[in-house]
Amino acid sequence: MELTWYGRTCVRMRSKDAVVVSDAYQSVVGPTGRGITGDIVTFSHADDTPIGKGKGRASRDGSTLMPTSLEDAFCLDGPGEYEVKDVLLTGVRTYRDEHKGKERGRNVAFIAELDGVHVIHLGDIGHLLTEDKLTDIGPVDVCCVPIGGALSATKAAELVAQLDAKVIVPMTVCDDEESTEALARFLHEMGITATLSPVPKLSLMPSSVPSEVSTIVLESRGKV
Repeated sequence: MELTWYGRTCVRMRSKDAVVVSDAYQSVVGPTGRGITGDIVTFSHADDTPIGKGKGRASRDGSTLMPTSLEDAFCLDGPGEYEVKDVLLTGVRTYRDEHKGKERGRNVAFIAELDGVHVIHLGDIGHLLTEDKLTDIGPVDVCCVPIGGALSATKAAELVAQLDAKVIVPMTVCDDEESTEALARFLHEMGITATLSPVPKLSLMPSSVPSEVSTIVLESRGKV
């Protein structure tokens, strides 16, 4: 399983069976990532900054336009259990704030099994998880968590601890000038004192999942 980050909450996960792209909003993927391709596209929430005269196929609920390079992809934007191209995916209803979406709206966390590795993409979640939600999610190996949004650094660290994932991939969702500070606060909460150099991608197989928690900082492959 190979995972790359395109900025904000947009990630691309490639396995031997299929390519899954999460949150490939037209406004987020930007000029360098416009050609992003995949077999399955998931959206955790509606596009916050839609392009005024954007063109493209809409997601299932009609709230988001997909980049033209993904128009042929199978689209998921709601909770449920799915099997697409031999990839098992589960969408779990969450929210973008601590008040069941009353402030910032709903969110869907997607769990995908890729080459035997379970990855959870939390989207722009804004709260900790209940025991019921943790049961719905099940065990995960990799956690893509938003940093610099509604979650404080402390809450983000608590959230990944709840999920008990061994590989943590922070996704900064704030403006560029704030992202460095937001990431530093999160790494501090995770107990990381050494400087982490960003890497282009994460490659993982079940046998290489670390026994101890490891945080991987990825380079952004796209532009906002």
